[in-house]
Amino acid sequence: MDVTRRQFVKGTGAATLLAGVPMGWAGGVYAQDGPEAPKVRIGIIALTDCSSIVMAHELGLFKKHGIESTISKEASWAVIRDRLTLGENQATHMLLGIPYAATMGLQGSPVKPMIIPMYLNRNGQAITLTRALLDRGVKTPAQLKPLAMEAKAKGAPMTFAMTYPPGTHAMWTRYWLGAGGINPDRDVTLITIPPAQMVANMKVGKMDGYCVGEPWGARAIADGIGFTAVTTQQIWKDHPEKVLAFTEEFVQKNPKTVKAVMRAVLEASQWNDKLENRPRMAEVVGQPQYVNAAKEIILGRMLGDYDYGDGRKEKDKYYMTFFDRQTNFPLKSHGVWWLSQFRRWGMVKEPPDYKGLVDRVHRPDIYREVATEMGVETPREDMKKEMFFDGVTFDPAEPEKYAKSFAVHTMA
Repeated sequence: MDVTRRQFVKGTGAATLLAGVPMGWAGGVYAQDGPEAPKVRIGIIALTDCSSIVMAHELGLFKKHGIESTISKEASWAVIRDRLTLGENQATHMLLGIPYAATMGLQGSPVKPMIIPMYLNRNGQAITLTRALLDRGVKTPAQLKPLAMEAKAKGAPMTFAMTYPPGTHAMWTRYWLGAGGINPDRDVTLITIPPAQMVANMKVGKMDGYCVGEPWGARAIADGIGFTAVTTQQIWKDHPEKVLAFTEEFVQKNPKTVKAVMRAVLEASQWNDKLENRPRMAEVVGQPQYVNAAKEIILGRMLGDYDYGDGRKEKDKYYMTFFDRQTNFPLKSHGVWWLSQFRRWGMVKEPPDYKGLVDRVHRPDIYREVATEMGVETPREDMKKEMFFDGVTFDPAEPEKYAKSFAVHTMA
């Protein structure tokens, strides 16, 4: 007997047709559950903390989650910012401070709200000083202060390089110098140098020290031009570092795409934190299209093997993490700390809207959704007190009091 399609669907055949359809399916085509914008161009800088993005691409994890990925190596953090702002890149490896500067229109950034739904890594940066300073017995900021004051008095202040004014390396440099009584805005000169150019600039005597991510700290030691005075994890244990960033506009228009990218990066982060995978990771990430550094330069510190270049060698359990100890969770308190540093160093003249800005930029709610889907545990709280190497505690409940508590600052 002939049965029309309408009769079939109205009858028991409908149950057969719908068997196995995912819960929550609303009758659209399956493609509607996939990314809205499957072609995603992702910016990176030549630093090993881009590894989760690179490995998500190389291991086929983006493809697994419906993303056709292109990795775009950029020349500087300003280019990273601009290409995201212009929509040339849809996602990016980024310094934590840039989304705040862009959202607020600080430091030359056009106003372009950005969000941080997850972190890429913690730890793994370093402050490198020249061999000349080592020869003079300088290892701490307190030991550096008399030399800095002497140079300033002679009209030729010491020079320190970081990678972007509101970024992480600038803040670690500022905090470290400030702890020794050196004002980074008045007592020395702070310059901006792209990460991969740090070693070359130190070789020609352009700076007395620099702060950057790996492998450029290890490279200075391998080349015999500098030593690691302090690692950033020694300044702040398990500090936040690079983030996966998107413009707010892109997230609003493409929520499924954003989550698909995050799922792939989170899987790669888990893979990266199995130490047996780190040799392979170092080899892949070291390729010219990514970091462009020898595996041997990259791998040591990735395994926690630190040669400081001054005779000290040790195993540091707080090496760069990509997943362990809830690395990827974007604590809102970290955003509060960043804004407190904008305030401390005169980057904003009045108290910023700490809560409003942090709620807008830091988005643990998005991360929790992705993590829950993937069975990844997340913290219950969004805020956490932190202790720094100088013994000072940061309480996110009182950021303005904290910003004003330091003897060394550049507030009006």
